[in-house]
Amino acid sequence: MEPVEVAVPGAAEIQELAAVAARTFPLACPPTATPENIAAFIDTHLSAERFAEYLADEDRVVLAASENGRIVGYCMLIRGVPDGDADVQQAVTLRPSVELSKMYVLPGSHGGAVSAALMQAALDHATAMSAASVWLGVNQQNQRAQRFYAKHGFTINGTKTFHLGAGVENDYVMVRRA
Repeated sequence: MEPVEVAVPGAAEIQELAAVAARTFPLACPPTATPENIAAFIDTHLSAERFAEYLADEDRVVLAASENGRIVGYCMLIRGVPDGDADVQQAVTLRPSVELSKMYVLPGSHGGAVSAALMQAALDHATAMSAASVWLGVNQQNQRAQRFYAKHGFTINGTKTFHLGAGVENDYVMVRRA
C-alpha cells in the first residue's frame, strides 16, 4: 500500500475530484434527505465547474487525498465565519476562524489512514491561514462523523441549519483550536 498523498489538486484532476464529491456526499446525508435534494446540491455545489471556482478563490483551500494515484477523498477550507449566519456567529467565538466546509472519503478508505491524513493536512493549512480556530457543520444524525471530529479535538458549540436542495437539515457546529 502506497502512502496517502494530500495536496491541492491541479486543473487536470478537477473532473475526478467532482466525481469523488458526487459519490461521497450522499453518504453523509441523513436517511430523511430526498434523492432530489441530494442531486440538486451536487449539481449546484459539487460540479467540476464549481471546483474550478473553488480552486481559484483565494479564501478557499481544496485538498485531495490520493492513494495509488487516484483521488479517494477531499476537503475544503473556507476562511472566516459567514456574516449572514447568526447561529454560526454565536457558536464560533475564537477568531480568526476557518471553516472545514467539506471532508469526504470514499467508502473503501473509511477508517484508515486517508481520513487522518486529510484532517492533519486541513489543520496544517488552517494554521497557515492564521486561524485561531477551525469550525464545521455536521448533520446531527451523522454520529460516525461526529465521533471522528471529536477524536480530532472538535467539540459541539451550537447548532445551525443546512439547506439541502429544497430541504433543511439540522447540523451541529463543532469547533476546535487551530
